[in-house]
Amino acid sequence: MTVRSLGKSYRIGHLETVAAGEASAEGAPRRGIWPWRRAGGRQRLSSETFWALRDVDFDVPRGKVFGVIGRNGAGKSTLLKILSRITEPSTGMAEIRGRVGSLLEVGTGFHPEFSGRENIYLNGTLLGMRRREIDRVFDAIVDFADVHRFIDTPVKRYSSGMYVRLAFAVAAHLEPDILIIDEVLAVGDLQFQKKCLGKMKDVTGQGRTVLFVSHSLSTVNSLCDTCMLLENGGVSQIGPTESITASYFASSEETSGSSLDLRADPPGDSHCRMLGARMVDRSGESLSYANIDWEFGLEMTYELLEPSTGPVVPNFHFFTGGQCAFVTSPSQDPPVSPGLHQSTVWLPARLLNEGTYSVNFAATTMSPQCVHFYVQDQFCFQVIEDLHDVARHGYVHKVPGAVRPQLNWSLQ
Repeated sequence: MTVRSLGKSYRIGHLETVAAGEASAEGAPRRGIWPWRRAGGRQRLSSETFWALRDVDFDVPRGKVFGVIGRNGAGKSTLLKILSRITEPSTGMAEIRGRVGSLLEVGTGFHPEFSGRENIYLNGTLLGMRRREIDRVFDAIVDFADVHRFIDTPVKRYSSGMYVRLAFAVAAHLEPDILIIDEVLAVGDLQFQKKCLGKMKDVTGQGRTVLFVSHSLSTVNSLCDTCMLLENGGVSQIGPTESITASYFASSEETSGSSLDLRADPPGDSHCRMLGARMVDRSGESLSYANIDWEFGLEMTYELLEPSTGPVVPNFHFFTGGQCAFVTSPSQDPPVSPGLHQSTVWLPARLLNEGTYSVNFAATTMSPQCVHFYVQDQFCFQVIEDLHDVARHGYVHKVPGAVRPQLNWSLQ
């Protein structure tokens, strides 16, 4: 697949109010001016050009899994619709060598009045397959989708889960050279999602290409060789998946707090104030996210402005899902001399669960009791994991809980 200077634009209309004097000076209503009056004058319709995609360039080699990530509105679904030939580009070109099977939103690619059986043969025919080729994979499609009892029922009567199961089965089994998938794991039960992951691995193992869009960065890291980050309709970065997802974390508003600089206006009192915090590895390098298998540290820098009669104890408050997961502080006495100090808590591998965590930072003295600062809702980070980890035993949903420690078990 080769994409060069690809763009898609739309015209967007706006209603503008024209002042009464201006409206009367213009005379009779013309095309584009609404014929009724509102307070302050007439309304007229204007338009502007909106670029959903602009100057997109990338290549996907044969047999690779290529991920596409980005925020809502970045242009991901528009790109897939162009590549699936559902909509035409406004500029540029996309050269696709081979047959394309796609699974986009529910409802795409099936005729609602046709039965499941008829839609299987319709999709195969559109891909250029002969009837005997479709016959050869028909039973595998029905088995994968688990719709045996309803295969001759019009698909408009299917539940969304049945619809997506059949759509994925059709897209994956009709032997496309390129499989285009948009958020397939967002719908369906555990067994279906597990089968989808396995089937995508099988497809690439047969030398076919997969273009995969998802908001689940754990899934993207697990499946994709290379990844592209879209921002505001354009390509921000293309490269190895882990580095691109790390960059996405760093640029995301939700996770930009994984490095915090407060030196311009440090919170605190006349005794102690906080200067910053960051997420680090053992070598002292900054991190923007963590893998569930990594040990990592949260480092807080603070300043003691005067000698302390008692220890100023740093304490970190971890939150996820709006609930406090735990609070931690050092067991040893921290330094009491004036100057800059750093306190780092080290979180072992497989302590935290997959997900987003926020951290509130505080420093307190107990004799007398005093909270010198408490910095809230300014620091957060993401923990991701490989969905194919053997410790998950095939489970592809998010595991419940704020923490997920790897404990020792005795099995008999």
